[in-house]
Parts: sequence; C-alpha cells; structure tokens
Amino acid sequence: MSDNDSSLPALPWFARSGARTWRCEPVPADVRDFHRTLPGYSPTPLRELPELAEELGVGRVFVKDESSRLGLPAFKALGASWAVHRTLAERAARTGERVPVTLVTATDGNHGRAVARTARLLGQHAHVFVPRGVHPEAVAAIAGEGAEVSRVEGPYDEAVRRAAAAAERPDAVLVQDTAWPGYERIPGWIVEGYSTLCAEVDEQLAAAGAVEGPTLVAVPVGVGSLAQAVVTHYRSRSADQGPALLAVEPEVAACVLQSLAAGEPVSVATGDTTMAGLNCGTPSSIAWPYLYGGLDAAIAVSDAAGARAAADLAALGVSSGPCGAASLAGLRAALTGVGADERRTALGLETSSVVVLLSTEGTAANPHAVD
Repeated sequence: MSDNDSSLPALPWFARSGARTWRCEPVPADVRDFHRTLPGYSPTPLRELPELAEELGVGRVFVKDESSRLGLPAFKALGASWAVHRTLAERAARTGERVPVTLVTATDGNHGRAVARTARLLGQHAHVFVPRGVHPEAVAAIAGEGAEVSRVEGPYDEAVRRAAAAAERPDAVLVQDTAWPGYERIPGWIVEGYSTLCAEVDEQLAAAGAVEGPTLVAVPVGVGSLAQAVVTHYRSRSADQGPALLAVEPEVAACVLQSLAAGEPVSVATGDTTMAGLNCGTPSSIAWPYLYGGLDAAIAVSDAAGARAAADLAALGVSSGPCGAASLAGLRAALTGVGADERRTALGLETSSVVVLLSTEGTAANPHAVD
C-alpha cells in the first residue's frame, strides 16, 4: 500500500495505473433538471484558493463548498431528494395510492438529516438509526426535522442492519446510501443525485477559465457513494482521459483503501474518529466496481491532519467540517514526506495542474469538531 522507506511508518496509500482510461455509462440527464425545481436550489460555491495552490505546487486549487446545500450543511440532500422522489413516484405508480410512508435509514449524520428533511417537506414520516460516535447535536438536528431517531450501540454497519430490518414493514421503505446484493436500486438513485454537484463544478471551472477541467479531484469517502458519482461523471466521457481521482478516508475506517489493496471488497473494524460521516467499514456493493475501475489512488489520514485542514480552510474563508476537509488533508499527505515525488507522478500533477477539492460539509454538520 505504501511507497515509503520500510524503516519509516507506512503511509496508508494505494495507487494503480489505468484508471483514467476506464469507462462507464453516464447518469440520466434529468437529475439536474429535477434539482433545479426544488425550492432554494442554487449551485454551491466553487472557491479558488491561490494560497493552497502555492503550498501544493500546482497551478490552481478550487474548493467545492458544500456547507450550505438546499438549506442543510452538507451535500447529502442532492442524493436523498432524488432517491425519495423516484421511490415515491414508483410506489404510487405500483399501488395507485399516495398515502404517507415511513422513510427508514441509517446515518453517521448528514444523510439521515437529509432524508428526514425530505420526508418532512413531502409529508412523509422518517425513522433514522444512528450508530455510536455521532455527536448529540447532530442527532438532535435529525430529530428536529421531525424524524423518529433510534440510537444504536454499535458501528455504522450495525445501524444499517437495524434500519433494514425496520423497513420490512409494508408502510416503510429503506432509503439507504449504501448498497449490498439484493438492495441496490435506491442507493443507485442516491448516487445519481450526487451527479449535480459534478455538473456544477464543470460549469464553474469553465466560468473561471479552466475550460479543460480539473487535473485532479480529491473526494472524501465513507461507503463510496459520492466517489461512485464522481467516477461516473468523469469516466463516462470518451473524449479524453479526464482527471486523476483521489479517495480520502480516516485511518480508522479505510475500507475502500483496504479493498483496493486486496483487489476485492473487504470489511474493516472501525474506530473512533472526528470524521464521523466517513466512519464506515464496508464499501457499497454498487460503488465497488466504479471505485476499483476508476479511482487512481486512495489515502487515509489522521484526525489531526483533518483538523488542521479544517482550520486552514476556515482561515481562508471556507466553512468545512472534518469530513469535508479530509480532501485537503489527503492531498497534503500524498504530496509530502518520503515518496512524495512518486505519488505526485501517480496523480499526474504538475506546476500547471488544476485541482478540485470536494468539501462535503460545513462545520455545522459535525458539532464534535468544535467541542
């Protein structure tokens, strides 16, 4: 996993060649059109930070700031709104009824609140299962959307199992942002919803004069659904090789990195981390083929590195919680220390490169970061 000197602690890093030539099908064209119909929709900012470009030795650095998306402090509403829209429409077509249902999900914080908010706006019910390690203020925010909240004294994977069991009632439906064999359609819709974020980046880079698009995109990873959306966006184009794609995870929950190294999906035992939204032990089954095919590299970072990145982004005017700041922490780790030159080459970075860091949440999404 590491190209470091064997006498030093191994950097949690994995890289592979060929990802930029891997191809997949694009998402449906009507996803962005749907989001444009939602009250309060507008593209989130893409902020250029020359200070980071100088630090990282590249041409330009942009941060996609998801600290306020459809009234919530994270990007998750894009996936939840599209998936619930598709789910309710399909259910009404099948049953001929539009009676309220209970939308059930498990969450490390942001996805659950997005599902709860969507349910409230559409006159539905929500039941959200929350694993250990999620800050009480984040739990209270979910309850504040009118959802029933059940605390689970176990990790994220256990909360998912509990949610799936609760959703077996005829008046309930599971709206989960991870997939497994036999449960893949709704998670697929959630991934499609995230594509709007990438479409906005295209338009914003072009408006900023970076018409050729990014050289590298760094994306925080939990189960891999957002990373799947990013891979799909850039690897469904046949005209060019597209950017390098870097996945960033917490050191205590690096299930995607470990899976890439193993060449197959693996589950890992997770620990405590301030990057609560990334504290996931198993890659999504539908994400895995995209991650394995389309990611150039993966890296894992410490809570301390994430906290430093969040503080530095704040000083530059970007509100970013530990999960969102992980993208900066990961790229910093890749471009410093023993083996940095080889990692820079693997990512295709030069002094003229254009880098996009996805900051997936603001500080309000993760109160634990400011305790």
